[in-house]
Amino acid sequence: MVPPVAVSPVIKTARWSFLLIGMFYGKQRYDYLKPRAEKERLVEEAEKKIREEQEKIAKALAEDTILK
Repeated sequence: MVPPVAVSPVIKTARWSFLLIGMFYGKQRYDYLKPRAEKERLVEEAEKKIREEQEKIAKALAEDTILK
C-alpha cells in the first residue's frame, strides 16, 4: 500500500477558507430569504381561508339548487 501524500498547506488553507466562506454565505442567504418565505406563507394561509370559504358557499348553493 502506498503511503498518503502530504497535502500542501496552501491547499489546506484554501479548502478551509472556502468552507468557512460558504458557511458564512449560506447563513447570510438564509437570513435574507427567511422573512420573504414567512410573508409568502401568510399570504398563502389567507388565500387558503378565502378559497375554503368560497368552496363552502359554492357547495351550499349547489346543494340548495339540487333540492329545489
